[in-house]
Order: sequence, then structure tokens, then C-alpha cells
Amino acid sequence: MSSRLLSFSHMRLTRVTLFVIALIIGSGFYLLVRRQLDELEPRTFQATEESMVDAAHIFAALVEGDILDDQFNPERFRTAFNSTEERSFEAKIYNHLKNSVGMGVYITDIEGKVVFDSDSGKREGDDFSSKRDVVLTLRGEYGARSSRDNEKDPTSSILYVGALIGSLEQPWGVLTAYKPQSDVLPIVRRREFEIWSGTWLIGGGILFLVLAVFIWQYRPISRLTDYARAIEQGKRPIMPKLGAGREVNTLAHALESMREALEGRQYAEQYVRTLTHEMKSPLAAIQGAAELLCEDMPIEDRRRFLSNIHAESVRAERLLNRLLELSALEGKSRLESTDIFDFRETVSRAVDQAKPMAELAGVQLEFTPTNLPLMVLGDAFILRAAVTNLLENAIDFSPRGETVDITLSYQNEQHTLQIQDRGPGIPDYAQAKIFERFFSLRHLKAGRKGTGLGLTLVKEAVELHQGSINLTSSDSTGTLATLNLPEATA
Repeated sequence: MSSRLLSFSHMRLTRVTLFVIALIIGSGFYLLVRRQLDELEPRTFQATEESMVDAAHIFAALVEGDILDDQFNPERFRTAFNSTEERSFEAKIYNHLKNSVGMGVYITDIEGKVVFDSDSGKREGDDFSSKRDVVLTLRGEYGARSSRDNEKDPTSSILYVGALIGSLEQPWGVLTAYKPQSDVLPIVRRREFEIWSGTWLIGGGILFLVLAVFIWQYRPISRLTDYARAIEQGKRPIMPKLGAGREVNTLAHALESMREALEGRQYAEQYVRTLTHEMKSPLAAIQGAAELLCEDMPIEDRRRFLSNIHAESVRAERLLNRLLELSALEGKSRLESTDIFDFRETVSRAVDQAKPMAELAGVQLEFTPTNLPLMVLGDAFILRAAVTNLLENAIDFSPRGETVDITLSYQNEQHTLQIQDRGPGIPDYAQAKIFERFFSLRHLKAGRKGTGLGLTLVKEAVELHQGSINLTSSDSTGTLATLNLPEATA
């Protein structure tokens, strides 16, 4: 439970932290981009307006010279502008290609009437006396305005800049240079695209770097959490590879040392309790029989009590031996030395070792090996002990005259050993406890309970080899033990 809470808290903390960092970075970049974009269009139009002021005053000076010489001829200006529109050129202004003139002029007299318009005379004759570029310029102020040709279209705005023709005391009129803002908008849009692209690139790179750092830092912690959860579930996980980070590896080694220390302490306490409890029964039986032997009794009773003493001493010895075997397995978190060997030979030797016991019990062993080599990585001695325990279990619970079937097979990169007996099967209440330490059922022939350590030993041995063990049973077919081991890879 604690490891699941740790994992959940870790995942939640990681996600919240990543979200907060992403929010801060995103908000910062958004504010920066908005500030740049808010200033981009006004700054661009400001630069355009500045050049239009120069152009308007240059044109006004030319017109003023013609007027002073009484040579002002609007048609001469019209011809010049028409020729300008017909000129063919390509001007590469940074990334913007310009191939046509976008600026025009119109001239108004002192009354504000348009006397010349470079745009094919479209405005000539109109009264512009109320326009800001005309009114303000005639007052000696800076006259400029921005108006839409189409009020519904924001891109139809045109920028007008006026320049006085003549002196302020004796003005002749106003020359206004105008330029559609749409002529400048491609530059603005391209710059906006560059700003957004650069921001996304930089922001994405920073977020990717932050994510990579979090993964690099938190993935080892996640693996340690899974490792702790596996320990909590009673498994034998291998310490995960955590990379080259010094701090997280120090934490991992500290966790491993703590696990070994706690397991050692709990292991000793548990075995002292269980050994004391399990040894009480045979010792009590031996003590009782020994006390009775001190009294006078018939020879048959004396032999029966001596037989009981012998049986209980054998049981105690078997219990101690199994405890020693099990403690040797449970004290290992991994196999110290491993070899690649053929599992068929291991099973065959275990079957040969169990045959005398089967003959005494009146049970026949039918071994059906496979022709394929079953190569396994591990400890052959430990696996043979596990297989032997399974065979002894099957023999103990098989009625006299029945057969125990032993088969080997290979499927989906797994080696499978199946041992089928014809006994009474495992009761429903015992299914969940069958692999628990010191839990046992009464043997069919002996009428006594076993040590309750055989199947626990099998489970420990199989898990050390990264395999699995499963027992299924029914009243009609007996019990089927299925042991799976992974195929050894080169």
C-alpha cells in the first residue's frame, strides 16, 4: 500500500511540476511574443511614414518650384507617375521582394480642392478641405491620417502624409503622399511568422530539455518505486539499472542495504517463531513416548512407542533439512553463479531419484521428455531440488496403483514441466494458501501432514530463475503442477 501511495504521489508531483514549469515558460514566451507583435505593426508603419514624410516634402518642393516659375503642369506629373508604374524592376529588401511602386500623391489647392491625383485622376475635383492631412498642414502642423477605402476591410487602410506647397504666410496648397498599408503588410506578416516560429522553436527546445531532465531524474525513482512494490509483494526483483547518476545510485544502494538488513532481521525472527512452533509437535510426541517407555508394558506397545519415536525424529530431521534448504533460497535475492544447461537432464535425474520412493508407495512414474533441447540459465542443483519436491508431493498424494505423468514441452520461448497425479486434488479452501510456508495437507497414505515447506521451496527456486509455478486440481483428475522457465538466450 505504501509503495502504491509513493508511486501515485511521485507521478502526481512529477506531472504538477512539469505543468507548472510549462505554464511559466509558456506564459513568459506568450507575453514576450505579444509585446513584440503589438509593437511590430506600429513600428513598421512608423518607418514607412517616416520615409513618406521625406517623399512628400521632396515632391512638394518640386511642385513649388514649378509654381514659382509659372510652369506647373499636372500632366507632366501624371506622365511621370504613369511611366513609374510601367517600370519593371525587382528589389530584394531582405526577404521581401518588391517589383512595383506603391506610393502615390495628390495635390490640393488653398481651398482644399484636389487638382491632381496620380491614381488616374480618381480624386481630382473632390473637396478635401476637411481632411486632416490638408487642414493641419495648412495650419503649419504635421498633417497625416489613416483612412479605409472600405470600412469593413481593415487591410484597406491608406496612410496619408501632407507637405505644404509654398510658405506658411502665402501657401499655394498641399501635396499629400499616400501609400496603402497592404503594401507593407507582407513584411509585417512575414515578421510575425518569424517571431512565432522562433518562439515555438526556442520554447519547444526548452520544454524538451526540461522534460528530458525530468525523465533522466525521475525515471530511476520510478524504477526504484516499482522495485519497492515488488519487494512488498514478496517477489525477488533484481536491482534495476539506474544509469550513471551518482545521487540516485547512492539511494538505490542504500535501499538495497536497508532491504537486506530488514529481511535478515525479519527472516530470523520469523524462523525462530515458526521453528519453535513446528518442533513442538514431534518433540512432544517423542517426550511422551519416552516417558511411557519407562513404565512396564507389553512388548508390542513398547515397539509401537519406539516406532513413534523413530517416525517423529525422522519428521523433525526432515523439517530441519527443509528449513535449511528454504533458508538458503530465501536468503538470496539473485543467483550468485549461473550456467546454461539442458533442463531435460535435470528433470530426468529428479525422476530417477524419485523412483525408489514411488516403488515403495506403489506408484508408477511415466516420463515423456521432448526431443528438443530445453536450455535454461540458472542453477541446476536448485532446480532439481524443486522438481524433486514436486515429484514427492505427487507420489505422496497418489493412491497405490496409480500413475504420475511427467511431460516436458516448449512453447512461446518457455520451457514447461507438467506433473499430473491422480490424487484427491487440492480443496478450495487451500488453493490460496498452498504455497505458504508451513501450510500442508494430510498425506493420503501416511495419514499425516507434511512439513509445509516443499511447495514453498519450489516457489522460491522457480522465482529465482524468473519462472512461474501453478497448481490446478479437481476431484476427478487430481492435481496438475505446471512449472514454466524462460528459455536461455545467448
